[in-house]
Amino acid sequence: MSKNENEKRATISVVTATYNAANHLPRLIESLRGQTDKDFEWVVADGASDDGTLELLRSVTDINIVISSQADFGIYDALNRAIKISSGEYYIVSGADDILYPESVASFRQIASEKQPDMVSAKIMAAGRLCPVRRPWPWLYGAFAYVNSHAVGTLIKKSLHEQFGFYSRSYPIVADQFFLKKVGDAGAKIESSDFVAGEFGVHGSSGKDVLGVLTENFRVQLATGENKLVQTAFFLARTIKNFRKF
Repeated sequence: MSKNENEKRATISVVTATYNAANHLPRLIESLRGQTDKDFEWVVADGASDDGTLELLRSVTDINIVISSQADFGIYDALNRAIKISSGEYYIVSGADDILYPESVASFRQIASEKQPDMVSAKIMAAGRLCPVRRPWPWLYGAFAYVNSHAVGTLIKKSLHEQFGFYSRSYPIVADQFFLKKVGDAGAKIESSDFVAGEFGVHGSSGKDVLGVLTENFRVQLATGENKLVQTAFFLARTIKNFRKF
């Protein structure tokens, strides 16, 4: 590869927020070791774990890893810290219980290098189900009208945070949806792809606090300018539909 061609290659960081995640991390670590394109950095923002997470992370010497550990205000505070210290032009969010398939970094990089988009949205597996890339209608699906999944399935241009801010503490569960909805509503250049980036874990707070997710998503829709009456009707319908999960 010539010098000019190399300069055009998009640089990528994988960012992960951890807190007492020693039991989940080994699968993610192995998936990162298995990437066919190994030219990436892994930035881990840890919330001062005391279960062996830090010892496990520090034992990783065959991946370009950056570790920051300190008390924080939750996952999005940690992700903000990871993004700020990352060196990549783009980043992929991966939870401690997520995995990336072997061609993930290579596929994301190829699209980013060729198209120079703001974001790339790929397919993912979640709970054994293949999830589609994008759906229509932001007024109905919110951020998922633009991308498939914040973690694993989306490559995000770091510079977007200069325009739209970092992940907000006002949404402890779905700050990612608020950020992505703002970016999508503003007309960002988003490339969709049919490749499957990896598997989304099911151990996060969004899978446990169903009412919290519904409530925060309702607030996100209102905060991004969607019709109050329509969104209130959707919120009530979704609350009734998921009542048994509360």
